[in-house]
Amino acid sequence: MTLLRPDKVPVSFAVMTGETPMWAEIDQDLRARLARGEFDQRFPTDRELVDQYDVSRHTVREAVRGLQDEGLITRNRGRGSFRTPESFAQPLGTIYSLFRSIEDSGVTPASVVISQEERRDEIAAKALDVSPDASLFYLERTRLAGGQPLAVDRVWLPMPLAAPLLEANFTRAALYEELRDRCGVVPEEGVEESRPVNVDRETAVRLGLASGAPAFKIDRRTRAGGRPLEWRISIVRGDRYVFKAEWNTPWEATASRLVESNES
Repeated sequence: MTLLRPDKVPVSFAVMTGETPMWAEIDQDLRARLARGEFDQRFPTDRELVDQYDVSRHTVREAVRGLQDEGLITRNRGRGSFRTPESFAQPLGTIYSLFRSIEDSGVTPASVVISQEERRDEIAAKALDVSPDASLFYLERTRLAGGQPLAVDRVWLPMPLAAPLLEANFTRAALYEELRDRCGVVPEEGVEESRPVNVDRETAVRLGLASGAPAFKIDRRTRAGGRPLEWRISIVRGDRYVFKAEWNTPWEATASRLVESNES
């Protein structure tokens, strides 16, 4: 990215009247430049902004603070500042495909496959209600959205059911669609728990985050035909994923049921 010299700052900034504080004018101009996609690769440092706008470091920091507070940019110590990647909203209470959630947002999904193999795992076997030495299909991926890392995904399924998945190409495929097409089964019910975590060093590197950065850990277990089908652990970037709940029951009705429940 070519940075502008002080004598070549955007026209929108050059014509400002000075009737508002300088930091507010710079804030407005940076927002316009973000909207034009100028900072897709890297956001300028304070020193670079001081040179571009010919102002003090204090003025620059005041201008940038609002962008940070609104989540438009992310600053990582030692790595610099970056435009915050697009986030994705996932409705609660439904069995969903992360692949389709990304695609439905108009962003291209992809995966880097780390492992796709048959293996044994006593903890996963217990989660799937099979014998401790049972063969399992294991798939581990780094999930990408628009070419940027979004999640680290690990999933186990019973091998007798999922063996055809060993031949699938999961760099561009959705697991549930491959399960349907190759194995003739889809999740029919499930339970999912989400909780905030701080990522370890290895996961941070894979997700492009600083070690200890916040993320969501999602534990999902699905069933089909009354039997366990899938156990999945996903670590999802906290700055790119939103859980969304909607309801249509009036508060008064909910409160009445709570009172009745407490009195019974």
